[in-house]
Amino acid sequence: MRYDIAIVGSGPAGLSAAINAKIRNKNIILFGTSNLSNKIVKAPSIDNYLGFYEISGVDLKDKFLDHIKQLDIEICEKRINNIYSMGDYFALMSGDSMYEATTVILATGVEYGKPIKGEEEFLGRGVGYCATCDAPLYKDKKVAIIGYNKESEEEANFLSEIASKTYFIPMYKNESLMRGSLHLDSSIEVINDRPIQIHGETLVNKVSFKEKQIDVDGVFVIKDSASVKSLVPGLETDGPHVIVDTNMATNIKGCYACGDCAGKPYSYIKSAGQGQIAALNAVSYLDKLKMEAKKLQKQD
Repeated sequence: MRYDIAIVGSGPAGLSAAINAKIRNKNIILFGTSNLSNKIVKAPSIDNYLGFYEISGVDLKDKFLDHIKQLDIEICEKRINNIYSMGDYFALMSGDSMYEATTVILATGVEYGKPIKGEEEFLGRGVGYCATCDAPLYKDKKVAIIGYNKESEEEANFLSEIASKTYFIPMYKNESLMRGSLHLDSSIEVINDRPIQIHGETLVNKVSFKEKQIDVDGVFVIKDSASVKSLVPGLETDGPHVIVDTNMATNIKGCYACGDCAGKPYSYIKSAGQGQIAALNAVSYLDKLKMEAKKLQKQD
């Protein structure tokens, strides 16, 4: 099945894009999480979202969920790890699964913090961003999970059932707490130290810390959002941001970007507005393709 529009990201930008595309009767698929956005959920009070003064992040999330529910929009909780432009459509990869869409809207958020040394160099050569996607490649091998959120614990547990040895390196706030705070299988070895570098030759073979190294066959870096540059080959970026025009169009035909990944300011209401612009222009692009196809049919 080929969708009209695939939207990657379930924050305000992605949800706004989904709503506006659905209202215009387009066949869409929305990739994200049931939590929608960790950034929103963690906000104690939001004062600048029009119509919702002093609303908590959790309450705003619930408003968003209710809105998409009313429009029968479901969230596909598959993590997309690669998007390839195939000419007249896009192939979105999630492990062994592939999805096709005529257009793509990127609403992935922005990646915070610098990558670990070696992370970008070995991407696709032992470094990945989705453990559940690539786990079969590491059957009976040694792997490390560098986790920036609590969800990374679930991925570590899943991987521990397949790999011969699983290391877990927590990078989030409660990293200094003892083992009891982590919901991990007893077979997983926790390393409470920050990784300095991911090493390898052709493929990854170790991770180094201040005072030691561990031998591994693969490293999974689990963040709230991955680098869009690594997600879409050939995409033009400026630092962590996708370069877009006023229509939220990228340099790749049929690919749009909106929200934090399209640049500052990082604002919920700005993201929602850009999501609408991206969706309307994707719809316009699809309608033009449809008209061109009809003209060709008449000529034949």
